[in-house]
Order: sequence, then C-alpha cells, then structure tokens
Amino acid sequence: MDKAREAFRTISEVAIELGVPKHVLRFWESKFPQIKPMKRGGGRRYYRPEDMQLLSGIRQLLHADGYTIKGVQKILREQGVEAVKRAGVGTSKSSVAVGRASAPPKALGKRARVAAKKKDLEKATQLAAALDNAEATNRDRIAKIDDLIQELEACRTLLVGKRQHAVRKKTTGRKTRPVRSAG
Repeated sequence: MDKAREAFRTISEVAIELGVPKHVLRFWESKFPQIKPMKRGGGRRYYRPEDMQLLSGIRQLLHADGYTIKGVQKILREQGVEAVKRAGVGTSKSSVAVGRASAPPKALGKRARVAAKKKDLEKATQLAAALDNAEATNRDRIAKIDDLIQELEACRTLLVGKRQHAVRKKTTGRKTRPVRSAG
C-alpha cells in the first residue's frame, strides 16, 4: 500500500524510496541542518514531504552529480534549499539512472551541468539495470523475512500454549502422566 504524497514517512520508508541506507540519512541530518525531521517519542523520525524533496536533491547532488558534502553545503548556503529541492525533482529510486543522464537545472551551476553531460547513456543504462536487480533482491529478502516472521509467530503461539498448560498443571495440583506415543 503506497502512502499519499503528503503523508509523513519513517526513516525506513525514506531509505527505501531514495535507495540509501538509514545510517546515511542520519549522517546527512548531522551535516545538513536544513534536514529537520519531526521526532516523536523514543527519537523516532518522521519525514515531511519537504524533507523528502530536500533529501532527494541532496542524494542527486552527492550520488549522481558528483558533489561533495561541502559542495552541497555551499549550494544550500548560497542558493538556498529550493535549488537543492529542484535538483531532486523526479529522482526517486526508480528514476535515479534517468536523472543521471539528464542535465540538472541551471541554478545549480556549471559544475553540475558538466558532470551530467559526462555521464554517457550506456553507463546510465547499466546503473538502471543494477538498480532494478537490487530492487528484486530486496523484494526477495523482504518476502523471506515475512516468511520467517510468520514462522516465529507460529512458534510463539505454540510456546505460549505450552506455557499456559504448565501453569494450569501447577495451580491445580494434579499429577499428570506423560503421554506415550504409539509407535
């Protein structure tokens, strides 16, 4: 089930959507004070749509356009948050390779345009194929994890049932004989 565009997202959902690990998002939060997710009890982060746009732009500049963290910080300082948000327009995990092949907006400067032009179509195609492969692998892993969770829940149900049976035996004071299997 997909969330609405205006819905808040957890760090896991953001990591999946942008195709970066959660620890990278936390690191970016420490390097870019403009990223301000809402924090709830226990420090759980919730990202607003504006945060998602900014993170998408940062990801595009760092990973696709070849900027350093200091370079992105300079863009944020000199051109503002909106310039970085524009860099990330249309660059979710499914369109990253396409975004690498297209030129960034003029507001980002000459360096970004030159870096985008140097990326050839073949490399973008290879990156898109690798990304699709990674997504398929992640779907397989998620399916396996779901299967394991169901199996663990079944085991827990069995254990809880045996535990309650043992408690009932102690409280009734009756002696019971072990059941022998016919075999």
